[in-house]
Amino acid sequence: MAHLILASSSPRRKELLQQLGLDFEIYSPDIDETVLLGETVEQYVERLARSKAQVVLNLFPEATVIAADTSLSFAGKIIGKPESKQHAFEIWMQLSGQWHDVFSGICVATATQILSQVVQTQVELQQLSHTKMEKYWATGEPIGKAGAYAIQGIAAQYIPQIRGSYSNVVGLPLYEIAQLLESVKV
Repeated sequence: MAHLILASSSPRRKELLQQLGLDFEIYSPDIDETVLLGETVEQYVERLARSKAQVVLNLFPEATVIAADTSLSFAGKIIGKPESKQHAFEIWMQLSGQWHDVFSGICVATATQILSQVVQTQVELQQLSHTKMEKYWATGEPIGKAGAYAIQGIAAQYIPQIRGSYSNVVGLPLYEIAQLLESVKV
């Protein structure tokens, strides 16, 4: 396979991709992540994944680029990263005792081909008391995480079940990435 680049600075995506036994480099592109008017979460994550891949491909045209973007959705709204403790609590109050969706847009791109898709996983978050929210916030883990939680960390104790890909919730659906890599003609 050609020179492989992961278009992400996420340590979680790096760790996940390493599970596939691939040799790759990392280059994190800077793109505008503003949600467009009327854009669904599916359209949003796929657009961002394709944009990240294209930026890196423009810099390294001989490479095969892997890019992804992950967001949560609840009641048709995109749930991003918490901007403050208060915002995290607002997110948890919405998600508490409910199912929500985690969507990842993924893209594998070469100079001749760009393949992308969206992967969806449903996640149940237990009913969180104010005490649990305080305790979890104090760990620092929710900062910088979509939905204000990390399933691969302390928050695992608050998630009774998921339907779909665990690696998708962490940030990179491995099965689907492997399938796209097999499909791309290098």
